[in-house]
Amino acid sequence: MKMAMAVLLILFLALFFHSKADQAFDVRQHLSTVSRYGVVKDVADNSFVPTDIPDGCVPIHLNLVARHGTRSPTKKRMRELDRLADRIQVLLRDAKEHNLPLKKVPAWLLQWESPWKGKLKGGELISKGEDELYDLGIRIRERFPNLLNEEYLPEVYTIKATQVPRASASAVAFGMGLFSDRGSLGPGHHRAFAVISESRASDTMLRFFDRCQNYKDFRKNQEPAVDKLKEPIFDDIASTLQRHYDLNFTSQDISSLWFLCKQEASLLDTTDQACGLFSPSEVALLEWTDDLEFFILKGYGNALNYQMGVPLLVDVFQSMEQAIKAKEENQAPGNYEKARLRFAHAETMVPFSCLLGLFLEGSEFERIQKEEPLELPPKPPQKRNWRGSTVAPFAGNILLVLYSCPSNSSSKYFVQVLHNEHPIPMPGCHGADFCPFEVFKERIVAPHMERDYNELCNVKLERPEQKPATSKLVLSLRNDDTTSQRVEL
Repeated sequence: MKMAMAVLLILFLALFFHSKADQAFDVRQHLSTVSRYGVVKDVADNSFVPTDIPDGCVPIHLNLVARHGTRSPTKKRMRELDRLADRIQVLLRDAKEHNLPLKKVPAWLLQWESPWKGKLKGGELISKGEDELYDLGIRIRERFPNLLNEEYLPEVYTIKATQVPRASASAVAFGMGLFSDRGSLGPGHHRAFAVISESRASDTMLRFFDRCQNYKDFRKNQEPAVDKLKEPIFDDIASTLQRHYDLNFTSQDISSLWFLCKQEASLLDTTDQACGLFSPSEVALLEWTDDLEFFILKGYGNALNYQMGVPLLVDVFQSMEQAIKAKEENQAPGNYEKARLRFAHAETMVPFSCLLGLFLEGSEFERIQKEEPLELPPKPPQKRNWRGSTVAPFAGNILLVLYSCPSNSSSKYFVQVLHNEHPIPMPGCHGADFCPFEVFKERIVAPHMERDYNELCNVKLERPEQKPATSKLVLSLRNDDTTSQRVEL
């Protein structure tokens, strides 16, 4: 009798703690690059202790590289959701024809239609995205008041965006926050400011991925292999949902339902419909498939992914050198730039993160310096640094702050990198977040400077094709007991 009671107690405690864990799980923090900024920006590694800025050090220049804010699905993906609605009706009709009970099917699924049905355009910045950038502008101004208190001049505060409307709209929202109460326009005391955009046909600084033919060829060739990597996860989850709901879900259905989950949770804060079909462990695996895809096709999975971003790195570094020159020459305020603010896309921000060597572990920094391939991000439940929700959520940003430290005996200038507003260690600076300018130049910038964009991107390279280690991973996934659409950013 005592043994039976003990077993029942153990089962009760296991169910209780499992339930509590599920309640604590916020799916909105696990949507890879579709995560909303406010939900994930403070989800960070608490073990890193940032540097206390030494007394006497003052910021003299800012470089910002930011992704656009939360946006609606693109027209292509809205059509996919319309097809999903039709597919769900087919599944329900088939179940009825085979006399399968529908009592286990969630009520929302029975009459579901896409929230974006009938929309003709997509991909635009939504109000949540406007708020993200507006609030970011205010917080950055409050964080660096002495640097951002000067009268606005376009030469002092340079704002650049790609020609894609969601990026330029993000720049406008940010500027409205940054310069709020600084003008005379309307009750909000706004002021006009300039946003510079280069033609999409020639923008090698913020849309370098569009102009790089070798990268486009690599991506096209690798996408089928990436899809193959994701298949085992989608297949396993499809089998689970088939058993649970008596509906004949396919791996393509799981891919579409996962996309719907991300859109509902991020844009609408709806987490109990499509997301409710998946357990937390399944969400973790689906998130990992997205992270895997953008690691291989946009991140450290291939050196070309980030080497093509060198024009942006050069622009950032040269702006720092110009700020140092202005400081050394004691130029009068209004005659030199104090901030260079850029608004673009995940495909811009992710390669730039890689050029800085962020989110690496152990000896990986030395390996990318030698252009050696890195291991793929480990599969859950193993921990990993490379998470899309951290690296490049909507409105994700990298801020490089140049400090003047005249009383420092070793270096007069330092660079601090903030990722999503938090100091982040730089492996190229021995794991510090506050790096002497000379070390930043020699260890992080200089190794990439020998790369010529045109040679990298538009000259047929006579070298063996670099392939991620996919085949071995596919086998390990298929033998594991414990998804195939291109991610649009």
